[in-house]
This record gives sequence, structure tokens and C-alpha cells, in this order.
Amino acid sequence: MVVSPEGSRPLNYYKGVKVKNNDLSMSDLRVWSVTVEGASNTLYEGERFTLQFRFDEQYPFSSPEVMFTGDNIPVHPHVYSNGHICLSILTDDWTPALSVQSVCLSILSMLSSGKEKKRPPDNAFYVRFCYSSPNKTRWWFHDESI
Repeated sequence: MVVSPEGSRPLNYYKGVKVKNNDLSMSDLRVWSVTVEGASNTLYEGERFTLQFRFDEQYPFSSPEVMFTGDNIPVHPHVYSNGHICLSILTDDWTPALSVQSVCLSILSMLSSGKEKKRPPDNAFYVRFCYSSPNKTRWWFHDESI
């Protein structure tokens, strides 16, 4: 059983959130792969996505780097085709009280609120010129209604 860094509940406790145990090794506990499943009755129902969490030495006082990885990056107005996620709790609104579980649930909530599958309007430009780490991006949150 994999327990969250906060030690409260197993990460696999939440429906739709599962840590890939084979990706956790003693050699690199700072990088986690977490599988999330689209919620029922949403555009993403039945789809599985992989999130990569990368924790630095300052965690939990600094936010983890979180991005989608793999072949199935969700098509959503706040998710870029390179896996970067435009979500305020991953940057400006980060607080040490947030956990891996709460980040996953926030991302699932964001996906669930989507009305149509489309990329952000600046996807092509952003993906071409962005940093490899989404944490180095200074996000402009221009549409919080999605």
C-alpha cells in the first residue's frame, strides 16, 4: 500500500485515483506517476490519464510539478498538448495544506466541468516556446469558468 506523503490515507483510497506502484522506487521517491480516470457522466468518462508529480526539496512549501504524460493527454481548454496544466492551485494558489489527493481531485473536477474537448487557444504558440517545466511558466488565468 502506498500512503500519501501526508500519511493520512492510501493514495488508492479515492475512486479514480491510483498510484502506479511499480513506478515508485527507493531510488527516486521525488517522481510519482498517478493514474486518474475520467468521472462518470463527463466528456472524459472511461478515459485514463497519467499524471506525473515531481517534488523538489522545498515540498510541501513549494508546489510539485504536475503534468499529464503518456499517449493520452486530455483535450481540454486548460490542458496543453505537451501535458502542462493551467490550474491556479499548481502555482499562485498553492498552499502546503494541499495534498496529492486534493490536486488529483481538483484536476478531475476541472476536467469534469469541460463542455467540449478543445485545446487552449494559444496551444501551438505555448508548446513551441514554453519551458519544459510548467512550474517555470507565469500563467495568465484568463477563463476560470471552464
